[in-house]
Amino acid sequence: MLDDVYFQQYALIAIFVLVATVIPLGMLLGGWALSILKIRPYAPDSVKKAIYECGFETLTGRWSQFNFRFYAFALIFVVFDVEVVFLFPWAANFGILSAQFGLFVLLEMVVFVAILVVGWLYAWRKGALEWS
Repeated sequence: MLDDVYFQQYALIAIFVLVATVIPLGMLLGGWALSILKIRPYAPDSVKKAIYECGFETLTGRWSQFNFRFYAFALIFVVFDVEVVFLFPWAANFGILSAQFGLFVLLEMVVFVAILVVGWLYAWRKGALEWS
């Protein structure tokens, strides 16, 4: 009886792995097959080659340089957003976790937050948070 339950659980995992493998491979093979059959256009017209952004035609004929500050702010936001994703469930279950694991859970989270604080201080000292 117990072996049946384990078999069913592993069978579900095997089905998920199979679906997660077959769908992307099917898409790749489908695209490859369509390229061999030459269904997609190889010589698009000038309208299709035109640069189009946010509903407006571009002002210049070439790509303008992207300001790195936008990218740096986005990365810092993502790092601290992910920190909250890890921190919130830990804080919500701290009483249960501390009863089971004791001081180890607290020290592990202190190390996690300390690493992020060191990264934040580094970005602050390098001026990555300045917008001028």
